[in-house]
Amino acid sequence: MADLAQVIFMPSGKRGRFAVGTPVLSAARQLGVDLDSVCGGRGICSRCQVTPGSGHFAKLGLTVGPGALSPWNAVEERYRQKRGLAPGRRLGCQARIEADVVIDVPPESQLHRQVVRKQATARAMVMDPAVRLFLVAVAEPDMHAPSGDLERLLLALKETWDISGLSVDLAILSRLQPVLRQGNWQVTVAVHDDGSAAPRILDIWPGFHEGPLYGLAIDLGSTTIAAHLCDLRDGAVRASGGVMNPQIRFGEDLMSRVSYAMMNPGGAAEMTAAVRDGLDTLVAGLVAEAGIAARDVVEAVLVCNPVMHHLLLGIDPVELGQAPFALATSGALRLAAAELGLRSVNPGARLHVLPCIAGHVGADAAAVALSEAPEASPDLVLVVDVGTNAEILLGSRTHGVLACSSPTGPAFEGAQISSGQRAAPGAIEAVRIDPQTGEPRFRVIGCDLWSDEPGFAAATAATGVTGICGSGIIEAVAEMRMAGLLDASGRIGSAAATGSPRCEAEGRTHAYLLHDASAGGGPRITVTQNDIRAIQLAKSALYAGARLLMDRLGVDRVDRVVLAGAFGAHISPLHAMVLGMIPDAPLDRVTSAGNAAGTGARMALCSRAARAEVAAMVTRIVKIETAVEPAFQAHFVAANALPHASDPFPELARAVTLPAPDFGAAAQSGRRRRRGG
Repeated sequence: MADLAQVIFMPSGKRGRFAVGTPVLSAARQLGVDLDSVCGGRGICSRCQVTPGSGHFAKLGLTVGPGALSPWNAVEERYRQKRGLAPGRRLGCQARIEADVVIDVPPESQLHRQVVRKQATARAMVMDPAVRLFLVAVAEPDMHAPSGDLERLLLALKETWDISGLSVDLAILSRLQPVLRQGNWQVTVAVHDDGSAAPRILDIWPGFHEGPLYGLAIDLGSTTIAAHLCDLRDGAVRASGGVMNPQIRFGEDLMSRVSYAMMNPGGAAEMTAAVRDGLDTLVAGLVAEAGIAARDVVEAVLVCNPVMHHLLLGIDPVELGQAPFALATSGALRLAAAELGLRSVNPGARLHVLPCIAGHVGADAAAVALSEAPEASPDLVLVVDVGTNAEILLGSRTHGVLACSSPTGPAFEGAQISSGQRAAPGAIEAVRIDPQTGEPRFRVIGCDLWSDEPGFAAATAATGVTGICGSGIIEAVAEMRMAGLLDASGRIGSAAATGSPRCEAEGRTHAYLLHDASAGGGPRITVTQNDIRAIQLAKSALYAGARLLMDRLGVDRVDRVVLAGAFGAHISPLHAMVLGMIPDAPLDRVTSAGNAAGTGARMALCSRAARAEVAAMVTRIVKIETAVEPAFQAHFVAANALPHASDPFPELARAVTLPAPDFGAAAQSGRRRRRGG
């Protein structure tokens, strides 16, 4: 029997064992990995480019040596010479598997591109940007009153616009004289003044330069990077986009990346380079999409969690992996964009990083607080921003604001799920199950039709039904609970116990068959017992964090709940509450805020006052550290039940009556249960 090597594809996380000598493209196809190719493996189209990893991947339990793939071959060399192949890239059709390997499939090689669900939320912006254009007439040089061109420019800005104390970089000084003479001593100057330090000249144009100028609002998450290109005249979003965070190949959750930095010399620097490259690629794409000059992008505001904060800045995150979770700095940072590798912007562009709240509650949570303003709310509001790490805010005008983070893990985003995938066309995103028959229907990304509607098969023929993303698995589990296919403890019932043949035996447990396209070559999509457990662990961490904040305020109810982020925009309040992801509240008072962190970043980009506001706000927010709170574990265990082992959910009970089956070992072999009640 041929030797077998383990192959793990990222960011999907799909893995398998293949005979040594198997082409990477063949392995990807067998696992259902989304790797493009149109030339039949002849090395012509280049769409199957991949990046092999190296070193120890603790989260994946794999060490990759230098000879994991076959040596560079003549086809790849010919392609490199004629078309260009980025350093570190291989062609999946040419590279063959020689040993255990982790392979990253970049976004441009994915046939069904990842859908980054962090679109800009409609919001009127208060405009007071840090960068403005000023037209000035500069006195010509005079032999009888000698002074430098720069000194006369600074004097003109002082006399005309009352701007003083300006700093000037050498790059501006080197261009100053020809620009002044080209403009016949009249120039337009871009001045950056955020009110916190000496203003500086960012750029200079001959004569009258109308602009406009642009800025970037960036939300750097552990799974995705989203950015909005905004017009600094009115705050309008000219282009939005997102990419997968390339650090995923080092670990899907934050602590995995901290561990990678701890266990691999140079690991932190490796992750820093990866995320900076991903961010620069995203920005270049937005600038090209908007059809503007990179020179006109003069500022960026960035928000992120503390681990991403440190890795982007090139700071080793090791201290964030152990108590007391000390940040290198928690204050706002003002940097040159070029320091972080942003090349598709003005060379003098500035970058403002919002302040972090505490060791595990970052600038993204601060941006959410700015956007949703719980501190000004007349009623008690719980704001939940769920990703691989959940940031939770609870507060009101009278209570003040508390904050914590909860390690929910990547299950809510489709990772660690047997048929899971990232959000992309073909992924199941919504599920409904008939409580009488146990039969499902679903909707996939890229098609508005439900699976039981005429035309669905034709409409999804191009993408197929490829897997289930985060919103899909959440709705599937909640629907199974409402249909009585899942008991309160999270056990899936047998076919005999539930009366549904879709509840299939799988070893000692059961799985629910959501979709079977195996006859047509598509994947068989099931919800397994392990999938249920992954969701239970994630939702228990989320609920326990919220409950901890409620305990600290001495309340057992909240008046309203705001769901932020991609999760909030795509999950119904009913399904979230059936799972017990959030505390009980009137369903009409559970709302979505969309990408609140991105909105907060846009507010800070457009307004200097907003930056000052958030800087003051973070000093008033009280941080609760879940890792050292004794009550967290008790809340976590009780929250494992669906929706909860002891907390009442009266508002949920008004909306739906949950069945009460018990699928313990004895019940599984018994008679078909009676529907209802």
